[in-house]
Amino acid sequence: MTSNFQLPRPLKRAQQLASGRTVRVAILGQGAVGKTAITVRFITKRFIGEYDPTLETIYRHVSLVDGECVHFEVLDTAGQEEDAMLIEEKIKWAEGFVIVYSVTDRCSFDEVLRLRFLISHIYSSLKRPHSDAPPPVLIVANKKDLQYDRMVTTEEGDGIARALKCPFFEISARDSYEETVAVFNLLYREMVTSGALPSFRRKASSKLMDKIPRIPSTSTVGLSARSFNRSSMKDFLTD
Repeated sequence: MTSNFQLPRPLKRAQQLASGRTVRVAILGQGAVGKTAITVRFITKRFIGEYDPTLETIYRHVSLVDGECVHFEVLDTAGQEEDAMLIEEKIKWAEGFVIVYSVTDRCSFDEVLRLRFLISHIYSSLKRPHSDAPPPVLIVANKKDLQYDRMVTTEEGDGIARALKCPFFEISARDSYEETVAVFNLLYREMVTSGALPSFRRKASSKLMDKIPRIPSTSTVGLSARSFNRSSMKDFLTD
């Protein structure tokens, strides 16, 4: 899928950060598909290839989408097998979802259907006064740069996305910052047009979500804790 998108302009004035809508996004998928790489690429413009796969973090980042200041809270899930209660709380917390698989891993592709079902099933049981619309979900195939290791074709990814009625992107977090920005920009647009966003800022859904570390995009400490890469600390800073 190709999509028009705009890169976020630098937010140079502190007062610009005070206004704008806050949106909650959960990145779901099996381990090692590049969920953290996509998130960090979006926030810092940098590609970092190695992370601790057992940690979960909520990253905070401010971006301009279609001229609107948007405060993203991005839940980077660990992608490990977990009990139903834990995944349910994370899905309830989020207002939009990105399901990621790797084109080099067919098992991660097969997981897309299960995760999409969980989102639909859990949200259908919620009483949401602001909207009856299902939450927006994007399906993202990562690691398209690894063509020689590819196990899932673009046509297969596009096919399952069409069947699930979800927008589809095939990207390389390694090669393209612009592609990761396009994912988050489109998800926000889908959240706005679908009516999935509440008119008020709701509180965290549970004590479980409060325990997950929250890291602003200006922080280098949290990002370094997530990574086992040998790059220096300056690699985590935005330009």
